[in-house]
Amino acid sequence: MKKEDYTLSIIIPCYNEEKNIEKIVKKVLKSPIKKKEIVIVDDKSTDSTREILESKIRPLVSKIIYHKVNGGKGAALKTGFSHATGDIVIVQDADLEYDPMEYPRVIAPILNGEADVCYGSRFLKSKAKGYKANQLANKFLTALSNFFTKLHLTDMETCYKAFKREIIQSIDIQEKRFGFEPEITAKVARMNVRVKEVAISYYPRTNEEGKKIGFKDGLRAIYCIWRYRK
Repeated sequence: MKKEDYTLSIIIPCYNEEKNIEKIVKKVLKSPIKKKEIVIVDDKSTDSTREILESKIRPLVSKIIYHKVNGGKGAALKTGFSHATGDIVIVQDADLEYDPMEYPRVIAPILNGEADVCYGSRFLKSKAKGYKANQLANKFLTALSNFFTKLHLTDMETCYKAFKREIIQSIDIQEKRFGFEPEITAKVARMNVRVKEVAISYYPRTNEEGKKIGFKDGLRAIYCIWRYRK
């Protein structure tokens, strides 16, 4: 694809993000990407997220899809990926932990012909932030995933994953919650496509601020690494 003529599809899954959804959309709109397709998937929020999406955000984005039942992050991403039409697709969580100004950094290896998939690593060439327990859990899960995929990643659980659209749309995603991360990593590895990591910034939020991943999700991740191993 031509560097100056690509479209980036930004998939934003959200659930009960009334405090953040408008802020993150404004950040995405300000990102230095010329052609953007913003696809929001609301996963049956029970707060005022839907009202905010309709009253303040709908005119600003390409598509808003509402799930009739809460399915989880993986389910929301599966819906979002199916609606993407851009050349490259990237995941953007609805919280404020990741900076949309770094999209060019994450997709550069794809645009330069160096990779087909690129992960934005929170631990590559940077000092890790956040709770120590979460850091250790992420490193353990990444190491376990690497053992089976042979990808040598430093951050398998990162939100910022960018794909050539035809790659992500060719994968049958089965995990509905946070098991998406190890599942998609294993399935990408199985495709023998070029995967690269780049360093990104990270601004972790606490459980009190709405962080949704927990201990059970960590156990599910271990199961998924085994289930989808090569």
